[in-house]
Amino acid sequence: MPAALALQEESRAGDLAALDGALAALGDRWSLMLVAALLDRPGRFGELQQRLPGIAPNILSARLRSLEQLGVLVAEPYSRRPPRFLYELTALGQELSGPVRLLADWGARHAGGHPEAGPRHAACGTALEVRSYCPTCDAVLHAEGDTEDALYYA
Repeated sequence: MPAALALQEESRAGDLAALDGALAALGDRWSLMLVAALLDRPGRFGELQQRLPGIAPNILSARLRSLEQLGVLVAEPYSRRPPRFLYELTALGQELSGPVRLLADWGARHAGGHPEAGPRHAACGTALEVRSYCPTCDAVLHAEGDTEDALYYA
C-alpha cells in the first residue's frame, strides 16, 4: 500500500474516532442547543428554559451538570438560599462556537429547506466557505488526496 494511501486510511480512522468522542460527549439533542444558547451571553436556569423552548426542567438540569463535568461550562452561584447559578461557557465551551454555527448553517440550508441560507460576506453578499488552513505553511489543506497538503489527525 502506498504511503499516501496508508496515511489517508489512518486519517479517516482518526477522523471517525475524534467524531465518535465528540458525539459521545455532546451528541444528544439538547447539549449543543444549550451551548448555542450560551454562546452570546451567560444565563440563569429560567433564562435558559426560555431560550430553549420545549426542554423539560429535568433534562436541562441533567445537561447543565453533564456539560459542567466536561468542562464546557461553569456554574457560578449567585444565591445561596435557595441555591441558584449563572451558567457560562468556559474557553473549552467557546471552542464549540464554530462547529455549532456550521451545524446551524447546514440545518438552515438543508433541514430548513433554504438552500441559500447561511453566513455571507457583508461587502459582496457571497456565501462564505470553510477551509482548513495551516498558518505555518500558509496553505489551505485538503480533506482528501495524496498530496503533502492533505489533512490528517495525529
